[in-house]
Amino acid sequence: MELYRHESRLQVKQNRTGEVEYLTFPLLEQTGLVRHLFSTRLGGVSKDIYRSMNLSYTRGDEKADVDENFRRIAGVLRCELSDIVCSDQTHTVNLRVAGKEDGGKGIIQPRDYTDIDGLLTDEPGIVLATFYADCVPLYFVDTRKRAIALAHSGWRGTVARMGRCVTEKMRQVYGTNPADIVAAIGPSICQECYEVSEDVADAFAQEFRMPGQTDMILIDKGNGKYQLDLWRANEIVLEEAGIPANNIQVTDICTCHNSEYLFSHRASKGRRGNLGAFMGLI
Repeated sequence: MELYRHESRLQVKQNRTGEVEYLTFPLLEQTGLVRHLFSTRLGGVSKDIYRSMNLSYTRGDEKADVDENFRRIAGVLRCELSDIVCSDQTHTVNLRVAGKEDGGKGIIQPRDYTDIDGLLTDEPGIVLATFYADCVPLYFVDTRKRAIALAHSGWRGTVARMGRCVTEKMRQVYGTNPADIVAAIGPSICQECYEVSEDVADAFAQEFRMPGQTDMILIDKGNGKYQLDLWRANEIVLEEAGIPANNIQVTDICTCHNSEYLFSHRASKGRRGNLGAFMGLI
């Protein structure tokens, strides 16, 4: 499927394995340390508004269909369902270090944690998973300490600087130097599609106060409405956390513009499934 893209150069690569179509970042692939993907709507078995690769058990889809969708994703990643660890997202900046004992949580066994929007690990064989339908996926690979993180950053997570929270947690747990991190900002809603109210815009104007930053991320549309650039805001957060600009790859694909290919909460008015971001150390 041909996508609406925001950049002329390739930032996100389209891939297909069997029936499953998915997206990857060349910059993450070049590390040689991880297997990763961002799912699309194509290649699953779900029906109707969940068509077809829905990865949510909580939106009303048939459990057997979601189970099969996860099995297909695991096949692409060459892992088992028991290797995947799922977040429990509630728009926080709470993080959890995941290990082999967490394998399968959120899919084949219940999670014994709540309110977790980001996961970290340095254990090969564990695949981290977070979920989306317009919010921003953040991928982190420490190329020196061989540790990874995956985080969900909606507007609340972004204004609370999820990227900085992850970078600091990686420093605390693994001794990560931000200069060694390769990061990616995944497919999510673009500024053109993301209208927010004045209270949200004010929160970003207060947090992003360096000269020129507000103009970079907010367009005043009048009548208390603004267009918010979550891509640029997260890029600023990552750069200010110490990750070199050349080590950050930013998506060129908007979920809302491409709502037949990617689930979008805004485009569907909430009638949708979930996409998934996955990453594990090789």
